[in-house]
Amino acid sequence: MAALDRQRLSRLLPYLRHDRRRLILVVLLLIPVALAAAIQPLLIGQAIAVLRGEPTAAWLAGKSVSEAMRTLVLILFGAVLFRLALQGGQSYSVQAVGQRLTARIRDDLFRHALALSLRFHDRTPVGKLLTRLTSDVDALAEVFGSGAVGVLADLVTLLVIGVTMVSIEPRLGTLLLVSQVPATLAILWLQARYRRANYRVREELSQLNADLQENLQGLEVVQMFRREATNSARFAVTTSAYRRAVTGTIFYESAVSAFIEWVALTAVAVVLALGGWMVIAGSIGLGTLTTFILFSQRLFDPLRQLAERFTQIQGGLTAVQRIGELMEQPIEISDLELGLRSSAAQRSGLLRASAGEVIFENVSFAYRPDDPILTDLSFHIAPGEQVALVGPTGSGKTTIIRLLCRLYEPQSGRILLDGIDIRELPSATLRQRLGVVLQDTFLFSGNVADNLRLDAPIPQADLERICSELGLDPLLRRLPDGLATELRERGGNLSSGERQLLSVARVAMRDPSVLVMDEATAFMDPSTEATLQRDLERLLTGRTAIVIAHRLATVEAADRILVLRRGRLIEQGTHRELRAAGGLYAELAELQERGLARL
Repeated sequence: MAALDRQRLSRLLPYLRHDRRRLILVVLLLIPVALAAAIQPLLIGQAIAVLRGEPTAAWLAGKSVSEAMRTLVLILFGAVLFRLALQGGQSYSVQAVGQRLTARIRDDLFRHALALSLRFHDRTPVGKLLTRLTSDVDALAEVFGSGAVGVLADLVTLLVIGVTMVSIEPRLGTLLLVSQVPATLAILWLQARYRRANYRVREELSQLNADLQENLQGLEVVQMFRREATNSARFAVTTSAYRRAVTGTIFYESAVSAFIEWVALTAVAVVLALGGWMVIAGSIGLGTLTTFILFSQRLFDPLRQLAERFTQIQGGLTAVQRIGELMEQPIEISDLELGLRSSAAQRSGLLRASAGEVIFENVSFAYRPDDPILTDLSFHIAPGEQVALVGPTGSGKTTIIRLLCRLYEPQSGRILLDGIDIRELPSATLRQRLGVVLQDTFLFSGNVADNLRLDAPIPQADLERICSELGLDPLLRRLPDGLATELRERGGNLSSGERQLLSVARVAMRDPSVLVMDEATAFMDPSTEATLQRDLERLLTGRTAIVIAHRLATVEAADRILVLRRGRLIEQGTHRELRAAGGLYAELAELQERGLARL
């Protein structure tokens, strides 16, 4: 575990390179801050020695009591101000570097999460990802801002105080330093146990966030089916597990603090007893004993602060572990390096135009090894051909679209676009040539214009003209601010049909060579669908189209129909040919005509 921790911590070093000058300054300030803290007990001890007439430092010799006291007070006041000023600047610098560090890490985590394949996201709840992007990164910021540099400062302070004490009185100084050993061993012993308990806390927090996110997203279903009480009871179980996990960490936090206080009080008592005997014997002065009592209190301050930071430090190490686990997730779908692409793929990547030929060659795919979805599937779609995919639920229609868009990789076989394996094409080129309208429309928060543009740099005048050509004027007139209308999360202030209309329009604006439509008009009312139909026909002209539809009228208009069952192509042909063949398609069509089934 320690070696893995060091490896993961080393991955954070590149994030700190941008702030290395400020970090060097922070480290250099540790020594004067520690010296300013160490000089205060010495000055107080000298003041007592002056008042009692005991031997003092050479620079106070020959001065009267009042003059010596004024000098000591001024130096003490200056040391306190100097220390506070340095600590203020140091704290600000550390916090600023910590925030910049975590901002860079969060940005990289977000980019990495977006680059991970849908296979990873299928098995990872959104709430767990959010926990790593938010609370785990915040824990890392906290441990860096007040933990890592603080521990280093405590070690420097401990070293300065230890050297000072031993140089003044070796016997008492060595006694106090030896008392640090059991406290340090106790902290190290509890570290591993707290680490495991804290990891469980993070896991339970992830599950709590996942349950909360799922219930809020499905709130409509929860309320309609009166699941409030049942879901609340299930959430209470998750909350109870999180509470028990947190309770498990409280014992270790309390044990560390209590043990350090016990050792500190014991050490101070021993110093008082032994030092008092030495004062009576004349071995040391009362001023020296006072100095050691103050030093004994300050000597344990680093350990006390370490105990206070114990939770932060272990939480930060747990956060580093969990963040590292996410960053170590392999990116399954990525572009080939330029040198590994074929010359045809390199040339194709530079061109925006595409004929739109689609070929599946012996493609097999499964989300799980024991549940194949597509088996040795092969078909060819000519440029400009309009093909409909038909089959029972679970036959693999939507999976074909996901593989074509390279959201998943097939286990075997290959997919060609214009004769080029799509794995050799840059992702940006592939996605530009494919226009996909899904049944489940997703709109981002923001205005209508931003949702239509997405990543395309379309000027406002051109955007208005294209919207008019696509028949969006009636919809835009209904909206209060037209294209500038702000949309709520997932387009909640629009109807399902209006959201679908916008999704079709934003695909049309990109002028794709292959148009993929998964029941694109499913949520449109007859009036809206009729308005869009003319524009869809114009959009489909001259383009390859792959249509998943359950309405007989949509399927009949296709040049060819591919009939799937359990991931295999069992029939293909025109509507008339398949009806005449009397196979699965004919059965589904007849049932739909009777209102008993969907294609």
